[in-house]
Amino acid sequence: MNMNPGSKIYVAGHRGMVGSAIVRRLLADGFSNLVLQTRQDLDLTNQADVDAFFARERPDYVFLAAAKVGGIHANDTYPAEFLRDNLAIQANVVHSAWKHGAKKLLLLGSSCIYPRDCPQPIKEDYLLTGPLEPTNEWYAIAKIAGLKMCQAYRKQYGFDAICAMPTNLYGPGDNYHSENSHVVPGLIRRIHEAKVAGKSEVVIWGTGTPLREFLHADDLAEALVLLMRKYSEDEIINVGSGKEIRIAELAVLVSEVVGYRGWLRFDALKPDGTPRKLLDSSRLAEMGWCPSISLREGLERIYRAWTDGRG
Repeated sequence: MNMNPGSKIYVAGHRGMVGSAIVRRLLADGFSNLVLQTRQDLDLTNQADVDAFFARERPDYVFLAAAKVGGIHANDTYPAEFLRDNLAIQANVVHSAWKHGAKKLLLLGSSCIYPRDCPQPIKEDYLLTGPLEPTNEWYAIAKIAGLKMCQAYRKQYGFDAICAMPTNLYGPGDNYHSENSHVVPGLIRRIHEAKVAGKSEVVIWGTGTPLREFLHADDLAEALVLLMRKYSEDEIINVGSGKEIRIAELAVLVSEVVGYRGWLRFDALKPDGTPRKLLDSSRLAEMGWCPSISLREGLERIYRAWTDGRG
């Protein structure tokens, strides 16, 4: 079984950064029979509504990109919501997809599922070998439960559910909230606002020393469609760029893209998060995938889009 242009495909979370990138990729590849429901049309945390939706639509393939996401501050402020909402979304969608005959489901995880201090680069089999990073453990636990649910449904029911674990993502449609955003949109907003206001310095959380790997959402979407078409294994699979950068260097790069010439001051009293998080994506690379959008090019794209009001 494989996707063809007539396959009915449901993209959960299609208005989000990743979901919208998946839709763009599918349309570019000739898939047009897409099922797209907004949050107002379908509450994925409501079990009865999700089951009725799958009973009615019966999609062949499901991309589960819907999730409650946020940065360190959001994870620390709303731990119950991050755990509750993500568990509910995953449980409802995975179960109903299997129950109503979906051929395949891809669950989008996160690299935060891995232990805080595991060896680098991070291989898929390092999962559950040590303690999680405390600043995002609620989200990580929910995602671990989701991938284990996929593995359990494969083991017990033979359901073809696969799990991809992307690195830190950025792209069009990202969340630029002043407090609840991830690092890239957070830096862009803070540095842009400092430029517009003529401020001489920008304060950035943490020491600036942690290393991070970043991947553009459009590169991720290409990888996810490839996995949906060609990967059907129990083991989770990493999706990363293979390149890392210190947060301090990222802040300088964002300043160059924005055109800000003020001082960047790092607040070491604020948390850094995991010191280093580089994925080993060699298994995916062996399938012929590699990212094509450089970090600078990607930052330039999303900054232009954001300042133009296009997200």
